Amino acid sequence: MLTHPTLDDTAVESLVADATAAPSMHNAQPWHFDYSRASRTMLLTADLDRAMPQADPTTRGLHLGCGAALLNLRAAAAHAGHRTATTLLPAPQTPGLLASVRFDVPHEPLDTALSDLYSAVPDRHTSRYPFTERRIPESLRTALVEAAAQEGAQLVFLTTPHREVVLDLVLHAEGYDRMDDGREVEQRRWTHDASAESPVEGIPEYAFGPAKRGGAAPVRDFAGRRAVPGRPYADFEKRPQLASLSTTRDGPADWLRAGQALERVLLLATCQGLVSSFATQPLEWPDLRWLLREPVAGTGYVQMILRLGYGPQGPRTPRRPVAEVLTITS
Repeated sequence: MLTHPTLDDTAVESLVADATAAPSMHNAQPWHFDYSRASRTMLLTADLDRAMPQADPTTRGLHLGCGAALLNLRAAAAHAGHRTATTLLPAPQTPGLLASVRFDVPHEPLDTALSDLYSAVPDRHTSRYPFTERRIPESLRTALVEAAAQEGAQLVFLTTPHREVVLDLVLHAEGYDRMDDGREVEQRRWTHDASAESPVEGIPEYAFGPAKRGGAAPVRDFAGRRAVPGRPYADFEKRPQLASLSTTRDGPADWLRAGQALERVLLLATCQGLVSSFATQPLEWPDLRWLLREPVAGTGYVQMILRLGYGPQGPRTPRRPVAEVLTITS
């Protein structure tokens, strides 16, 4: 007879703590979890109070972050020995309900591949620091591509001249952002200077990284228009290693799949000693996002541009207390 691992309230809280280690747009953490003891089911709901109507009017970015949290939840569950069944958008009439995860489903196999990635969950952090010019081995690139495919997405490492086109689009997007007062105010809402008292969300000043003095790496500057006293300058990579993550379609379920694929790639990358950051700027402008596709063979919809490589790990950014994002019912 198959016995189930312990899933008391403490275990549920631990699973959700792991889930919330996922990245999200501006670290807004736009998720809520509801666990039912009776059905051993976790529901993942979008917290639309944390949406960003200026930079993310369709909530595509919000869905990616929630998908990343869902992947972490699945990895943590597998590591704890739970056999899970995940359903995306289980109630179409309730679009804010993004996914359901049933635990200890007898006929489901234990996802040992995800379990193997669990150790990277607490170690994965966005790094806004310069990376080295060391090239990622082809074997690891192939493994990262396969990791994305396991979640229904396509990861492609950019080569010149497409990489140069993407870098130009990032620069265009950064210019648009600087001229947009609404986006500047919205970003400011999710950043904190050194005087902030123990923030539990957003990007604190210590995680901005150095200001870019030179190099081609696309690194978002969360300081925006304001100056940060004492902030150092640094030279970034001349040849950044970029990859695009795309899906064949572009609806809410596809965004959730892309978020899961993104986190699976990031966990594997972390296990293999890589660090990462995101280049989301052109994705937030519809006319620029379409141009991110590979001009000859590109198909589908680009969901994320990743910067990967070797270098210093980024600092841990704050997370909301589990009590704020989890409800447990009988």
